[in-house]
Amino acid sequence: MNIHRTPDPIEKLALVGDANRFEPVGDRPQAERKPSAAPLHFVDEPQIPRSAADIRPCITHVSTPQGKKPILKAMMTTACERNCYYCPFRAGRGEMRRVTFKPDEMAKTFHQLEQARLVDGLFLSSGIINGGVTAQDKIIDTVEILRRRYGYQGYIHLKIMPGAEYDQILRAMQLADRVSINLEGPTAQRLDRLAPMKNYYDELLQRLRWAHEIRRQAWAEAPGLIRASIVTQFVVGAVGDTDVELLSLTGNLHRLGGLDRAYFSAFNPVSGTPFENLPPTPAIRERRLYQASYLLRDYGWDVEDLPFEPGGNLRTDTDPKTAWADLHLRERPIDVMRATREELLRVPGIGPVGADAILKARRQGRLSDLSHLRKIGLRGVERAAPYILLDGRRPPQQLSLFGVG
Repeated sequence: MNIHRTPDPIEKLALVGDANRFEPVGDRPQAERKPSAAPLHFVDEPQIPRSAADIRPCITHVSTPQGKKPILKAMMTTACERNCYYCPFRAGRGEMRRVTFKPDEMAKTFHQLEQARLVDGLFLSSGIINGGVTAQDKIIDTVEILRRRYGYQGYIHLKIMPGAEYDQILRAMQLADRVSINLEGPTAQRLDRLAPMKNYYDELLQRLRWAHEIRRQAWAEAPGLIRASIVTQFVVGAVGDTDVELLSLTGNLHRLGGLDRAYFSAFNPVSGTPFENLPPTPAIRERRLYQASYLLRDYGWDVEDLPFEPGGNLRTDTDPKTAWADLHLRERPIDVMRATREELLRVPGIGPVGADAILKARRQGRLSDLSHLRKIGLRGVERAAPYILLDGRRPPQQLSLFGVG
């Protein structure tokens, strides 16, 4: 007689495996693709069975505001009543074994892993059963237990469920270091083709507005009460979305919606879903979107500054900053001794730190040679050289053996 044994919590985590690998959670999202490959080194924690299934696919080394940490990516349940066409957890996908955790169980399991020094941070998401409000309650209950019962003060990143209530978002932002409200598509029409059971404006975009309102009000009334940053995520390339759509929305959310970071996840087909036969989105497109989004967020660019191709996408053969500079600075290089900070930030190889170093150095003397730029710590000297003037002249450039400047 076959008796189906209920898996223990560690085994349940292993069943989730690396299904969350395309859900970035930290400050260097493209470095999160691979889960931990290192052997698990336990301290003396007898409640974690050494013979348990391998949970390494659930642990990712993530760059956070608190430093690089091994983060557990977990879900309260992999069951879901929604039918998102790209998602491995979608309703009706029958080939996967579903697992569900109770808040006490998830909190205790994370505490044991943290005590064993296997993890030092948590990303917690969930499938949706009985609506987004119910799913959000279970996420919040879990973190309440971690913070209060177990006294965990480390890094926590929480997913906000579609349709979550205002007070739930408020509590999540009080408990977490980061919250994700994933729009998935840049427009309601794109989302409808990705996830037809989700409402773009009422369930998702309104939650982003609430999160921004909660943080803005908290900063005005009780600074320090709300520490959570706000992020969103897009599934790129499955339904004809364009880079100009994605970046126009991202730029607006950075300026007006309090968004701290946008994640771009190149679509990868999952077997057993309606999109299983679609081609994957090239990783280079995801990379270019990140580069462009940093220009919007950190460099003061507008979407209109980005050099889109006629179809609405960025070039993939070069980064957007270099593409812009090739059009505007190749024949009209800027004078390093006269340029404003904003002009310096347009030059490939010069970021905010480099621009500030140039402004400081030129108050103390002339910058007339590439060696002077290297001396003040500019790392991208070779990249900057074709687009600048030093002492009124173009600096000499080292020729590449392969003809690439």
